[in-house]
Amino acid sequence: MKTNLALKLNIQHFATQTFPEPNLQTVPTLDNFKEKSVDFAYRFEQDLIDFQKALGITRLMPVASGMTIELFGKPEVTLANGDVPEGDLIPLSYVTPVVASTKKITLKKYRKATSGEAIQTYGADAAVDITDTALIKEVQNNVRKDLFTLVQSGEAQTNLNTGNGLQGALATVWGTLQTIFEDDTVRPIVFAHPMDVAQAVADKQMTLETTFGLNYYTDLTGTIVFTSTQVERGNVYGTAADNLVIAYIPAGTSDLGQQFGLTSDNTGFIGMKHFLHNETLTQQTLLVSGVLMFPERLDGVVKVPLASAGA
Repeated sequence: MKTNLALKLNIQHFATQTFPEPNLQTVPTLDNFKEKSVDFAYRFEQDLIDFQKALGITRLMPVASGMTIELFGKPEVTLANGDVPEGDLIPLSYVTPVVASTKKITLKKYRKATSGEAIQTYGADAAVDITDTALIKEVQNNVRKDLFTLVQSGEAQTNLNTGNGLQGALATVWGTLQTIFEDDTVRPIVFAHPMDVAQAVADKQMTLETTFGLNYYTDLTGTIVFTSTQVERGNVYGTAADNLVIAYIPAGTSDLGQQFGLTSDNTGFIGMKHFLHNETLTQQTLLVSGVLMFPERLDGVVKVPLASAGA
């Protein structure tokens, strides 16, 4: 019996191979989660920068986590006698800063998980992006909430013209701030409830702009009016743009950000990261942020009541 011992010749083995091979997993395909982190970090920080510009805030203060920020009232001045004879020693006057309140800035941490089933059903982009967008909006909401809480601690002022509604209240804010900051060029910023602004918008056909999740418009006096439901209805609160400060923990560029591979832009307002958690078949979003917007001088914040509905 003859046995065919000839081996089949694999012609493809001698063919010229092409690289890269089909279906090779490359860096761009595996790095999509990082791109999402950069994208969402940019969205948050760009919104906050736009809000900062709309408010006219020029003072950014990077701080360490756990730092206590002192909010000042009107300083007390002990003025020495200025009638000094020629050649005599001029007595010292003394200024005592008055700390009206303190606020500690801490790093806040948030995490969100998207299930593998949700990614399978809706696709990675839709399942992750929709929930990440909602997460970002809520973090922005908390940043605004801290600001509105501090602003609404302003001292009440008598409205010069209650019959003129919102316009009269804005005029009172403008005049009061000119008095408080008499040595400075003041750009008034006002916060009000949307329903208190609605009538003025209807009557005067004002155009609303939007930034950082807030609507705003500019009054005839140059006063910028921001609307939010977090502001008490029936009162408007105002301060000077130069009285507002943004303190933040540089989450993206700090040792923390580098150790955990957080992505951020050069502001460092937030640090963000996407990663897979195989044990639960979820794609997770990690976000850390420490941002506090506050008025440096609480005596530079005023509260003006609007006319009652029956007035």
